Amino acid sequence: MHRYIPNTDADAKAMMDVIGIESMDELFQSIPDHLILKRDLRLNPGMSELEIERKMKELGKKNRTTDDLVCFLGAGAYDHYIPSIIKHLAKRSEFYTAYTPYQPEISQGTLQAIFEYQTMICGLTGMDVSNASLYDGATACAEAAIMAVDSTRRNTILVSETVHPETRQVLKSYMHSRDIKMVEIPMADGVTDPEVLKKLIDADSAAVIVQNPNFFGIVEDFTEIEEITHGNKSLLVSSVDPISLAILKKPAEYGADIAVGDAQVLGNNLNYGGPYIGFMAVTSKLMRRMPGRMVGQSVDVDGRRAFVLTLQAREQHIRRYKATSNICSNQSLNALTAAIYMVTMGKKGLREVALQVAEKAYYAARRITAGGKYKPAFDKPFFREFALIGPKDADLVNKELLKSNILGGYNLNKEYGIENGVLLCVTEKRTKQEIDRLAELMEVI
Repeated sequence: MHRYIPNTDADAKAMMDVIGIESMDELFQSIPDHLILKRDLRLNPGMSELEIERKMKELGKKNRTTDDLVCFLGAGAYDHYIPSIIKHLAKRSEFYTAYTPYQPEISQGTLQAIFEYQTMICGLTGMDVSNASLYDGATACAEAAIMAVDSTRRNTILVSETVHPETRQVLKSYMHSRDIKMVEIPMADGVTDPEVLKKLIDADSAAVIVQNPNFFGIVEDFTEIEEITHGNKSLLVSSVDPISLAILKKPAEYGADIAVGDAQVLGNNLNYGGPYIGFMAVTSKLMRRMPGRMVGQSVDVDGRRAFVLTLQAREQHIRRYKATSNICSNQSLNALTAAIYMVTMGKKGLREVALQVAEKAYYAARRITAGGKYKPAFDKPFFREFALIGPKDADLVNKELLKSNILGGYNLNKEYGIENGVLLCVTEKRTKQEIDRLAELMEVI
């Protein structure tokens, strides 16, 4: 049989003869009759290769990407510059075809790439150890919550309202399936309210999860949050942006036990929403409770540098009930891309990107609010993103901006009920001319 060619009638009859049936319908006798579709599927006629290629190109032209539009939209996925070296290295066949190492020590190149990635994530976060990456930032946060519950033997997770709404939705799904209680900490003026945290935290609180910079782009002050959390013997989970860590305090510096986030910003394309890559770094005492895999460095029998899969706490390797997690992929290609990006940029390059992002975001905020129609939603320091309140609904504003090939901001009325609120994002790619044009259009809209 050919793997990718449909079976002929003769092929089908031969198989039915072997298993002793007269028709294909006999295979589905256990399905109730009222559930069976008694007509042909409404599918278009088959196409030739030439026709399908033409059709796909027509559909593709309907997409408008960040190559066509000037992007001021962030809210979790960011249009950063990606050095050309990344596509040339990451798409080499030996990297591009590499997947999760199932016979790991044979794949020394794959292990080394992951090891270097882990090392750089530890350097960015200041934490002791990092794993070999997770699906995305949201699932990394959920895995951190589960790890905190397992570690503390408590059953409640406290999550700031300023954590990305989609991350909180993923957390709710994960916690519900494990009967873990999840409580949201309300915000005050765009940041986590420590006074409410004091009232909510109790003897059953396993962890406190706070995002920095938070969903509004605001830089959170962890001083009081850390004191309250560790004073209750709970774990502090910080969801961080890796670019911001080039100029902001590292999670380790303000006492985080677990640092998680999304490394899409480290050289990975927007990819229409994925695949992305989640990272996790922890203190050494939590190392054995980490999900997924961790690559370590050793020496072989000849004393040469070698790499090994140090930890693999997965259900595919150990008894399911003892598994830390059922995470099955470590996003190897995305991790490699992030590693190449970090090596290419270096410490100085990352800092330059972070400074440009911060300075351009502040310039944009000043420029847009100068006319008086828009005002800041919060009076707090921010990074990359800032929230404004204007005279019209953000969706209407964005519709008008799109006519000028500008992709506008995120409508804050959707998740936070901030009427006429918009979250705008500025990366190092945005020019002064583009920012000025945005401000001029928003003023007249």
